[in-house]
Amino acid sequence: MIADLQLQEEPALEMERPSIEVDIACAGFGPAMGGFLTTLTRAWSENPGDPSFESRAVPGMPLQVFCYERSDNLSAGVSGVVTRARGIRASFPNLNPAEIPMTAEIHDERVLYLLDPIGASRRSVALRLGDRVLRAAGSLLGVRDDALELPWTPAFLHKRPGLVLSIGQFNEWVGARIMESGLVQIWPGTPVSAPIFSGKAVEGLRQADQGVKPTGEPDSGFMPGMDVRARLTVVGDGPVGAVSRAIDERVGMPEGHERREWALGMKFVIEVPEDSPLKPGTVWHTFGFPEPEIFGFLYVHPERLVSVGIFVPSWMGDPQRTGYRYLQHFIQHPALWPYLKDGTLRSWGAKSLEESGKRGEPFLSGDGYARIGESSGSTNMLTGSGVDEAWTTGVQLGEAVLELLRAGKPFTKENLAATYETQRLASWVERGEQQAANARNGFHGGLLRGLAGMALAGLSGGKLSLGAHIPPAHRQIRRGSDSGLKERGALLAIETGRPLHDAMLSARGWPEIAFDGRLLVTHQDALLMGGKVQAMPGFADHVVFLDKELCIVCVEKTCIAMCSGQALTQSADGVPAFEREKCVHCGACLWNCAQSGDGEHGNIEFRAGAGGLHSAEN
Repeated sequence: MIADLQLQEEPALEMERPSIEVDIACAGFGPAMGGFLTTLTRAWSENPGDPSFESRAVPGMPLQVFCYERSDNLSAGVSGVVTRARGIRASFPNLNPAEIPMTAEIHDERVLYLLDPIGASRRSVALRLGDRVLRAAGSLLGVRDDALELPWTPAFLHKRPGLVLSIGQFNEWVGARIMESGLVQIWPGTPVSAPIFSGKAVEGLRQADQGVKPTGEPDSGFMPGMDVRARLTVVGDGPVGAVSRAIDERVGMPEGHERREWALGMKFVIEVPEDSPLKPGTVWHTFGFPEPEIFGFLYVHPERLVSVGIFVPSWMGDPQRTGYRYLQHFIQHPALWPYLKDGTLRSWGAKSLEESGKRGEPFLSGDGYARIGESSGSTNMLTGSGVDEAWTTGVQLGEAVLELLRAGKPFTKENLAATYETQRLASWVERGEQQAANARNGFHGGLLRGLAGMALAGLSGGKLSLGAHIPPAHRQIRRGSDSGLKERGALLAIETGRPLHDAMLSARGWPEIAFDGRLLVTHQDALLMGGKVQAMPGFADHVVFLDKELCIVCVEKTCIAMCSGQALTQSADGVPAFEREKCVHCGACLWNCAQSGDGEHGNIEFRAGAGGLHSAEN
C-alpha cells in the first residue's frame, strides 16, 4: 500500500525524497520521551545480546532508534517544575538531586492568597468584599504584605517529598545518559512536519523541508525533508506538536473528548543576593494577583536561583491577556518583591499547557504508533502536576515495547492496547486523571466557584464535582470590550509606540513598569538574557493565518496580546505580522485566536518549525 502524508495544509510538494528505515522513530524529546528511552536503553544495556533487540531495519545490528527534537538543544525545555517525582524516583531509586543542576528536594511548601495592593485588577464584587474583610481583620487572620498564607493546605496540593527541577537541566541530564548507551540517536534542531500515514496507520515521520520561502515554496538551496519509516512511531511532541495534532485530525478523538482548556505558563529565572533568606527547596503557590484568574509560583533552586512565574488560563475571558506585563507586576507584589528586588534576571521562558486532562485524552495508540506525555492527556489538573505523569507514561510504553519485542509481536493497535494502554489504565497516573477529570469545571463560573470545585473534587477523590459546559477556546475570549477604554489605550499606544494590549493595561490603571536594566527589563531585552531566541534560516513560517478575512474583522487581536516573544504584531491591513526570528514556540497563538472558521478551532495553524528559545536554566 502506498503511504499518504498528513501535511497540515502546507503546500503540496510531491517529489522524490530521501528516505531511511529505522525500527523506532520518536517525535519530540521531553520528560515522557526521556522515560521511554531510559527504559528501552536500560533493558538493552543489561543484555545487549538479547535477540529481541536485533534490528529488522538493519539486520545484524541492534535496534535502530532515532529521536527528532525541534529545539537546537535538549536543555531548551521551558519550565521550572515542582514534582512529587514518584515515577522519576522509580526509574532512578538512588537518585541524588545534587547530580542534576538546579535540583533540590522540597522542604517548605505553602499557599498564598494575594490581595491586590494596586486596585487595578478585575475583581468581582464578592471578591472585593472578601478582600476588605481580610484587610480589616488582617492582624487576627495573619494578613502580611497584602497576602494571606492558608492555614491548611489540602493533601492533594502537596508535592513533598518531591523535587524542584529545571526541565532544561533535567532533559540534558537524562539525554546524556540515554546517548551514552549507544542504542539511541537523538537529533536536536530537526523539526518533524508530519506523520507518514497509510490509511489510519502510521508508518513513520517526515522531517520539515529546508531551503524554502516563508510560504513553504522551494527556494535556493532547497532540500526536501527526509522520510523516516519505522515499525513504531512514538509521539511525544507536546501540547501543540504538529505530529500529534495531525493524528487527531486523521483518526479523530474519543467520543466526548476535546481539547478546550489551556494556559500559558511564563516565568523568570532570577539570581537573588547572597544574603537571601530563601532556601533551596522552598515552594510557594499563589492565587488572586495580578488577576483573580492568574495562578503563580515561586520555586527556589540551589545556587541562589529562583523560578518565579504565572499561569494565564484560557478561561480568563479578558482579551487583553498580556503575560509578560502581568508577570512583571506579579514579582513586584509586596509578598514577593522584598525577596526579589535586588536580584538579577538570568533567563525567561514561556510555554502552553494543555489543561483538559482526561477530557483531552486522545486515542493513545493505533497501528504503528503510540502517544505519551502531555499531548496524550496525562497532566493531572487537580494537583497541577504533569512532569512526573509524563515521565511515567513514557516508562509504561517502554515496558510495553519490551514485552512486544520479546514476544516477537508487531506494533499493532490491538497489541499496543493490550500492553501499553492496559498498564496505563491500571496505574496511579490513570487514577489521578480520573479524580481530576472535572476538578477545574468551576473556574468557568469565576474564581470562588472554581476554588470550591477544586476542593470538592480533591477532598472527595473525584467522586464529587461541579458541572460545567466548556466552550471552545475561541469562545472563552470575551467580545465587545469597553470602547472608551480601548480608545484611551489606542491613543496611549500611538503616543508611546507600545503594543496596544500593553497600553490597555496602563489605561486601566496598572502602573508603568520602572525598568532598571537588571531585573525589570523590556520584553525584547528579556529575549536576550540568559539565552537567545534563534530561528535557523530556510524553514517555512510555522504560524499561519488560515482565513485572512477573519483576521481583518477581528477586534480583539488576542493572539498579539498573548504572543510570548512579540513575534506577532499589528499590521496596516489587519492581518497580524509574524516574525519567525522572535517566536519562542510557546504555542499560545493557537488557542488565543478569537476567530473560528469551523466553530471549534481558531483561525491559526501552528505548524512544525525550527528554532525557539534556548536557555539551559529554563
